[in-house]
Amino acid sequence: MTVRRLAQLPELNLTLIAGRENGDRTITWAHAIELADPTPYLAGGELVMTTGMNVGVTEAEQLDYLARLSATGVAALAFDTGTTHDQVPRGIISAGDALGLPVLAVPPQTPFIAITRAVIDEVNADQLRSVQRVVDQQEVMAREALRNGIPAVVTALSNALSATTVVIATDGSVLAAAGPDIDRVAAFCLVQLHSPRSRRGLSSKVLADGEGYCSLQTLRAAQTLRGYMAVRTEVPLSPPNRLLVSHAVALISIELDKPAKVLGAEQRLRTAVTALLIAQPSAIEPGILRYFGFTPEDPIAVVVLTNTGPALAAERQTQQLLDTRGVPYLMWTGRDEILLVVAADGSVTATEIRQALGAQLQRHLGGGLSLPGSFQNVDLCVNQARTAARAYPDDHFREFAAIGVFGVILGNRSTAELDLLVQRLRPLEEHDRQQNSATGAGLVASLEAYLSHNGQIENAAATLGVHRHTMRNRLAKISELTHTDLGTADSRAELWVALKARDLLAVGSPPPAMPQDRG
Repeated sequence: MTVRRLAQLPELNLTLIAGRENGDRTITWAHAIELADPTPYLAGGELVMTTGMNVGVTEAEQLDYLARLSATGVAALAFDTGTTHDQVPRGIISAGDALGLPVLAVPPQTPFIAITRAVIDEVNADQLRSVQRVVDQQEVMAREALRNGIPAVVTALSNALSATTVVIATDGSVLAAAGPDIDRVAAFCLVQLHSPRSRRGLSSKVLADGEGYCSLQTLRAAQTLRGYMAVRTEVPLSPPNRLLVSHAVALISIELDKPAKVLGAEQRLRTAVTALLIAQPSAIEPGILRYFGFTPEDPIAVVVLTNTGPALAAERQTQQLLDTRGVPYLMWTGRDEILLVVAADGSVTATEIRQALGAQLQRHLGGGLSLPGSFQNVDLCVNQARTAARAYPDDHFREFAAIGVFGVILGNRSTAELDLLVQRLRPLEEHDRQQNSATGAGLVASLEAYLSHNGQIENAAATLGVHRHTMRNRLAKISELTHTDLGTADSRAELWVALKARDLLAVGSPPPAMPQDRG
């Protein structure tokens, strides 16, 4: 109920005579009071009703009276014209206009109880509408949970609150997210989770993040911690909206406690088989491969997709896409990566998968495709696909066959072989660790900058932000520790391959032997 709307009710015959620019103020309650200073009994938002017995006689006194009301934050003043005053005093009207406090003239035939009843009826109607909205939204979230799982619940909550909502697993991976500030909220949430206080046990709390409010909730089933949910809004959550958040927490916690519901029993088996197949190809029985539509002799290819976003949405969409196509596949999901083993018979191509999945997830997917291989060398295919995906620092999709010399040299290498190539850099890494510069501009970074700029010392120094003499000293130290003459092309090529092998080892570790527990 606003002041202006109250004045428009025909049965009350009220007239808005001052402070009209603030006629849209919301009235939370109506209070009749005749004290000269009623402010100790006001909380703000009230419609103060008076017969004018103690508002003062002079305009100065009346201005003081309204100033006290305005400072308290009342919504408006309703002034009776049938008891003490025949009309609203000029001082009250002038003060209302000066202070921007709406003043309503109440005719003699309108009792205060009628005004109070109109306000109470509207307050009750507001509360009923609020409760009905919560019930409606709860039904929407429950329906989405049954039909489409956690990502749909998150989207429904985000839409209902005009908020950004992120669900994070206990390992820090983003399971589902919706809203305009996903990356920011996820990063903010992770900072809170890694704080010393959170390590002692995070309880639900609300934090200001600079431009809004972030509500952090724990997701538990019984006493087991399953994950966290962050909800960021521009204004603090109202009680009805907090109720919606609690309802979403309950639904998501239940879903997280049912891994067979989240991933599907078959998909969990598929994930376990894929991980074991990559780690120990000989350990997979032919019958298991046949269960998933393959024969042991089938030619296969491995597709690695990167930038896939929240894991649950990516898994669900990939599974739906390939199940709809009716093609055999194995799948393993890592952090921001999906690894697929598909038939190399052309029944489905990597380009088709990438384009269709990217459209569903509304993301630009990167990745790589291996050469055709077999189940006996599936680990080699995985290495090729990951090599293609990480060959260059961007999110393009590449085939291993097209990445040139770099792929030929490193793509077929096992982890042990890559590690052997990196041995040339171990003295530099140890020096950087001792100097506490492993992540800064240490010897490894200096070597990479030097080689990236084709041996141009000044350009490499500018990239690192150091003086060229400093750069020369570092290069001399690199030569000393690696027993290498950086002036020869062969030495530079060997060290460049070692750097690339180091990068590949950092990002291309194989999946674990068993699927990750997202609880």
